[in-house]
Amino acid sequence: MVVKSELEKIGFHPLTVDLGEVDIKEELTNDEKLKVNAALADVGFSLIDDKKSRIIEKTKNLITELVHQNNNELNTNLSDFLASSLRIDYSYLSNLFTQIENTTIEHYFISQKIERVKELLVYDELNLSEIADLLHYSSVSHLSKQFKKVTGMSPTYYKLLKDKKRKPLDEL
Repeated sequence: MVVKSELEKIGFHPLTVDLGEVDIKEELTNDEKLKVNAALADVGFSLIDDKKSRIIEKTKNLITELVHQNNNELNTNLSDFLASSLRIDYSYLSNLFTQIENTTIEHYFISQKIERVKELLVYDELNLSEIADLLHYSSVSHLSKQFKKVTGMSPTYYKLLKDKKRKPLDEL
């Protein structure tokens, strides 16, 4: 809503506004792109206008949605899911992602899953076994080992902390 509002303030009427993507009927000139970028920067966003950056953003959005809205429910493996969703060869996508993000798709996926685990631990509605099942971990042990490897602490210790240190999703 913020992005749509900012675009309308400067005279553009987007056809659709989805997470990380805006569809505008007309092609933007360079001056218009600068104007849009300035308006978006004022509210903490930026214009992504090159093809590679758009692919990376779409990849991150798919992973975030998969983990945070669909609880990691995949009917196939992650590489096939991303390749078919984006209609891109996975090896190209993987190399591009690593080159631009300085991390692998798998590490990004694990980071998202760990942030989801943190969120569920903070809510304190599910026990660790239920969280492992919800996020399709093979076992509580696997979840705990991965959590400790990423955060440096066990899920139980994290749950006891008063000052929960979760990262905003856009910083992963």
